[in-house]
Parts: sequence; C-alpha cells; structure tokens
Amino acid sequence: MEMKILVLNGSPHPQGSTKDMVNAFKKGAESAGHIVDVVDVCKKKIGGCLACEYCHSKGHGECIQKDDMQEVYNLLKEAEMLVIASPIYYHGISGQLKCVIDRFYSAAYPRGPKNLKKVAMILSSGDANMYEGALFSFKGDFLDYLGLENMGVFTAHGSENKSEKKREELRAFGASLR
Repeated sequence: MEMKILVLNGSPHPQGSTKDMVNAFKKGAESAGHIVDVVDVCKKKIGGCLACEYCHSKGHGECIQKDDMQEVYNLLKEAEMLVIASPIYYHGISGQLKCVIDRFYSAAYPRGPKNLKKVAMILSSGDANMYEGALFSFKGDFLDYLGLENMGVFTAHGSENKSEKKREELRAFGASLR
C-alpha cells in the first residue's frame, strides 16, 4: 500500500552524513512503492514563528507569513508519515529545521494534519552522547503533542556516518514501511 512520506532534511550540507542517510531511507521507501518528498529546509527561505497568533485567530490555521514554508504546508497536508532528519548541533536539531518545526504551530490548528499518522527521526553527529535535545523535541512535539506513531529513531555518529552498514539499515527501514 502506497504511503506519502515527507522528509524534512535539516542539514545544510548537500553531500553530508544526514543527507546520505536520507538518500538511503528514500531509496528503500521508494523500492516499497512509497512516494517520498524530501525538503532540504536549509535551501529554503523560512522565517521563524512570529508568535503573532494570526493562525489561531483570523487565519483559521493559516500562517500570516508567505515564504517557502507554504511548500512544506502543502506537502504536510498530504503526508501520512513525517521524517525529521538533522545533524546534531549543540545537542539539538539544526536551527533551520527548528524554524520549520516551530511553524507547525499553524498547521496543528485546531488539530494536526489529518493524514499524518507516523513519524521517524534520522540524526547524525560526531558523538554518541549528543542526542538528548533532539529526542526531547521528538517525544514532546511529535509523539505527545501530535500523537503520531513512533516509527523509530535512527542515529549515526563518528565512523558510522556514511558507512554502508548505516545506509543498509536506513534502506531496510524504508523498505519495511507499511
């Protein structure tokens, strides 16, 4: 059964470790017949949330800002699964990806996107002990607040980055999705 998957890649490096993991996941998911859209958020012009509450008042769930986040909102409306992918900077996801996640505030009004049911996270770092902040956000924002099904967290650190073993793990995960 075909599933629409949205991957938000928070890495600014087009040939980096995070993108390598995203590409492996995408290849596996597409081999199983899924449609995978990857948005490289660092290449987009997406401002941070203004905390203006327009989306929760006059906007009826629509953000007042008209920037590249509109592309993400449109893909999010159709997505059944979300994959958050990021390198780890100071124990958390990249700032560019954090801006995108903060802008989910309008997309989650009055409740989350109707088709979205599942979420996974892909993280890359130089050290195995750097994931706490990203995992806190994953649990709080996506599992608890949006109530999405946890499909797993996949990490690579140090020499695991860009390893064939890690690529195969991500390809197998993508191919296993139902």
